Amino acid sequence: MVDSTLSGDAIQYLAVIHGTEDVIALLNCCNFEDRQILYFNNGVELSTAWENKKLNIVGIISQSEILAPSGISLLEALKNKGLPHVPFFLISNQYNSNLRKLALSAGVVDVFKAPAKMHKVQTRVNFLVDNWDHIKSNVHVKVNDNYVVPAGKRAFDIFFSGMALLMLSPIFLIIYLLVRLESKGPAFYYSLRVGTGYRVFKFYKFRSMYVNADQRLKDLKHLNQYSAASETPAPETVATVEVTAAPSTPLTPMLCNDCLKAGKCQFPIYTDKVSWCEKDYMKNKKTAAGSAFFKLKNDPRITKVGNFIRNTSIDELPQLWNVFIGDMSIVGNRPLPLYEAEKLTTDKYALRFNAPAGITGLWQVEKRGKGDMSEEERLMLDNVYAKNHSLKNDLRLIFKTIPALLQKESV
Repeated sequence: MVDSTLSGDAIQYLAVIHGTEDVIALLNCCNFEDRQILYFNNGVELSTAWENKKLNIVGIISQSEILAPSGISLLEALKNKGLPHVPFFLISNQYNSNLRKLALSAGVVDVFKAPAKMHKVQTRVNFLVDNWDHIKSNVHVKVNDNYVVPAGKRAFDIFFSGMALLMLSPIFLIIYLLVRLESKGPAFYYSLRVGTGYRVFKFYKFRSMYVNADQRLKDLKHLNQYSAASETPAPETVATVEVTAAPSTPLTPMLCNDCLKAGKCQFPIYTDKVSWCEKDYMKNKKTAAGSAFFKLKNDPRITKVGNFIRNTSIDELPQLWNVFIGDMSIVGNRPLPLYEAEKLTTDKYALRFNAPAGITGLWQVEKRGKGDMSEEERLMLDNVYAKNHSLKNDLRLIFKTIPALLQKESV
């Protein structure tokens, strides 16, 4: 963390975010000339200190996956706050040529694969900081991969979602009150999703489980309907696990293997003041006594109101707000969790991100009445939609199946 006594002066600082002990030790061994290192826990801490203390920060080194909150999303957030444009480096575990290309096109000046080598970090950081005035004009700082939602489609999204929010506002109020009255905790929660051009945004839903539902999971294994020898169920029949901890109850994060390598959770879900690892939640679906899936009949973690809003897909209604503010469209490719999007950076799959993120899309329509659809088929249909989407085709998809608009998410 930054020393509270620091103030703006001529000293040049390198800001380091999410540094693990190994990275801190590596950076402390580097010779960054006369520049001093400041350590921050997160981007909010950095931006607050930067603004309030007028720090002369000349470079940022973030230990984060490229699509995680402290990756290209943080770079975009700092840019939007109007903070100085300085060299932004990443130290990441997940790394390949396509991820590197994505990071560089978003404005990251260099990516080091963990464990990073001292001489490479020292040389690259010093060179880019020293020559930044000559280099920065050639650095692109745009995350959305040049895709812009067509004006007609955006106008339709605003009109449709605005009218829906207005007409459904009484239902929103009733569900909000019922969720809060039946159990403690926030009525809404959000997780981070990757949408158009790999842009990361907050994805909203109504809460449908009791608080601390994740902590009950280990006590419910005897109710699991699947054994190791049982058949694999359809993805949509598997109980969804969501973060439901009470805001007043601080949690000790349970980190998955990928997060342990980084030393911080790379895939958080948020409710008010607490967060949890989404990837860990998804793994909890597969935990019970060697079973490939975890499914509970009459799951006691789900509230009565939660059971109703899940069965009717009302828990998905807050996504209309995502549409209204431009994070999503009514029709598009479903936005993906961060850890899934990181796997889809090859030429074969990346095309799906050059289309709007949507509540419903081509594969949801194609799936109806045709049984299970493989992940490969879904991804190929996402690519087909990206190549051929238009307002006319979107309207055709909507009229083909109105119920698909609020189909349950199983990505």
